[in-house]
Amino acid sequence: MKNLFKLVSIALIALVITSCSSVRVAADYDKNADFNNLKTFAFFKTGIDKAEISDLDKRRILRAIESELLAKGFTKSENPDMLVSIFTKSQQRVDVYNNAWGFGGWGWGGWGGFGPGWGWGWNQPMVSTRTEGTLYIDLIDANKKELVWQGMGTGYLAQRMDKKEERIKEFVSQIMEKYPPGMSK
Repeated sequence: MKNLFKLVSIALIALVITSCSSVRVAADYDKNADFNNLKTFAFFKTGIDKAEISDLDKRRILRAIESELLAKGFTKSENPDMLVSIFTKSQQRVDVYNNAWGFGGWGWGGWGGFGPGWGWGWNQPMVSTRTEGTLYIDLIDANKKELVWQGMGTGYLAQRMDKKEERIKEFVSQIMEKYPPGMSK
C-alpha cells in the first residue's frame, strides 16, 4: 500500500513539473492601428537597455525576435516602420506540496478510512523553488511613436545553461504567434 502512495505522489509531482514547462501567453493591441503598413523593423535600443537581464540574455532574446519577424516576412531596416522593445520581470515561486496521504483522520469511508488524513503514513511536505519570468515584447509605430502591440509570455526559466537559449526561443516563438493580431493559429 505504501508503494502505491509513493507511486501516486511521484506521478502527481511529475505532472506538476511537466505542466510548468509551458509558456502562458497573451497579447494586446491598438484596434485602430493599421498593421498592414508595418513591414520593416529595428530594435529600440533605449527601451532594450532598460531591461533588467544580462546582456547575453538580451542578445538571445533579440536574435529570437529577429528570426521570428524575418520568418513572417518583415525586413530589418535603418528607417523602420516599427520599433521593437522588450522588458522583463522575474519572481521566485515557492511551491509546497503537502503529501498528507495516510490512514486515519478523514477520507473516503468516514473516520479512519482511506485518503488524505492526519494518521500515520507518508506525509512529508515537499518544497520547490523556481524562477518564473515574464517577457514583454513591445511593437511601436515608429512614425507615431505609439505602442501598437504588446505580447507577453510567462513561464519558468531554464536553470541549466545548455537549455537557456532553447527556452528563450520557445518564449519568443509562442509570444510572436499572436502577431499580427487576428492571424494567430
